Amino acid sequence: MFDLAALECDLNETIFAGKLHFALVTESTNADAMAAARAGAPHGSVWFANEQTAGRGRGNNRWHSAAGEGLYASILLRPQIPAERLWLLPLAAGLAAVDAIRAVAALTVDLRWPNDLLVGPRKTAGILVEANIESKRPPYAVVGIGVNVHQRRFAPDLATPATSLDLEAGARISRQMLLVVLLKSLQHEAAGLADPDTAAKIPARVEQASTWTRGRRVEVHGPQACEGVTEGLDENGFLRVATAEGLVTVRSGGIRAAG
Repeated sequence: MFDLAALECDLNETIFAGKLHFALVTESTNADAMAAARAGAPHGSVWFANEQTAGRGRGNNRWHSAAGEGLYASILLRPQIPAERLWLLPLAAGLAAVDAIRAVAALTVDLRWPNDLLVGPRKTAGILVEANIESKRPPYAVVGIGVNVHQRRFAPDLATPATSLDLEAGARISRQMLLVVLLKSLQHEAAGLADPDTAAKIPARVEQASTWTRGRRVEVHGPQACEGVTEGLDENGFLRVATAEGLVTVRSGGIRAAG
């Protein structure tokens, strides 16, 4: 279980200090965060839970969130950046999660565009970013992060085989330490979006952290469904895929290995 007093102490000098909201059980931390965001909750607010009963991934996929097994957290950000730069936030969050897992579990993580985290061929974490961009209001986004930490068994019908940090590291990984390191890393990455030069480097950094963004034959699922070979990211972080019909710039959806 989480030690809330210790968490507050560890995060005392961050944007998250005094803004932690913990639930033993909730339907979805992202739903909690989005509702609070609409009600005016401040930048840096965090919702995390020991269990989710209706956890979600991208495309309304279910994220299995058994009690005490994983890290389930959603972070509200109100970055002072142009709305179009929010496109880079999912990638920045992915880089933050890669760094946190490497630091806490000493694992090499592959970032599958746009925001799945794999150890070898198996998925161990996913990110769901929900943003609100209205011309009359400053933009905000909720970054939802789910990490398999202690799981030993997984549903047999998953599109991508799954694993957990414990299984891959061969040791019990602290959810509390992972949350602290993840939040600090996310704060750093999100702050970088305010600087145009730093933000412009994110696509190249993702390419370096990923074996999926260049030279991989993939199937794209979602509104721009197609098949082809990845040719890197453009300046907005969108994936370029060379198909039989020509080059496609994929703005949304996900990818998996073709065949």
